[in-house]
Amino acid sequence: MLQGSSVFGYERPLLIRVSFSTCVLATVCLPLLGLITCVLISSTFHFEDSTGTHCQVPNYLPSISASISLSPECHIWRFCIGLHSAPRFLLAFTYFKFYRTRFASKFPESSLCSLTCLNLTFSILENLSLLLLTYVSSSETFFVHKEGFLLFIVSSIIHMMITCRLWKAIKKYSLNPEDAKSHHWKVRFLFFNVSCCVFAGFFYWKHNMYCESGSYTFFALFEYLVVFSNMAFHLTAVWDFKTREVMVISSSEDKDF
Repeated sequence: MLQGSSVFGYERPLLIRVSFSTCVLATVCLPLLGLITCVLISSTFHFEDSTGTHCQVPNYLPSISASISLSPECHIWRFCIGLHSAPRFLLAFTYFKFYRTRFASKFPESSLCSLTCLNLTFSILENLSLLLLTYVSSSETFFVHKEGFLLFIVSSIIHMMITCRLWKAIKKYSLNPEDAKSHHWKVRFLFFNVSCCVFAGFFYWKHNMYCESGSYTFFALFEYLVVFSNMAFHLTAVWDFKTREVMVISSSEDKDF
């Protein structure tokens, strides 16, 4: 339904109006459902190809890289990630503006304003590296895919750490219980994510060093948990912008001649 909306003093028609929570949920569900679909298809129809490794030992779960490099799985994953990337950039800049507004008027926490720029930088790097490892599969150029994955892990962890620091300051001054809950779960998802990264790295090293049966399966399992905890961390934006809305407004203007 079109509605009139006053923007910068002009009456413009409102084309789309969606709650920010709905936008966040849809953005997170795209990669979540895409990943689950790819893993299920790989496990059902391409089990040998997706679970095979150079060690030639039994493996029972496909890694994420393997499950998104086959067809049609790669097309499903690329569609979901490509579609979700634009809202991710929008969310990054929304958080940047939100932080700058909150900390600009809070002394002595005004020093945290510099962290907001770093937070935006690593949020953008996280999204770009995800696009890189998505559109350059491990079966095409393994080195580029591997570096993209490492960049994604590092940038996402740093982004989450900075975000938790910023929300610690926000919780200090806020009387809103939603802010305290958001910080509470952000910290827990961060620790869970880092723990899963450590376990995934350990089993990956163990698999390459000793070629033990089951090591790569545990690596794949913890790799899933790394990605799921990352999604859960971003899902906390539902609490942060609970009352906000995303609006698309026509740019056309009637001019008097």
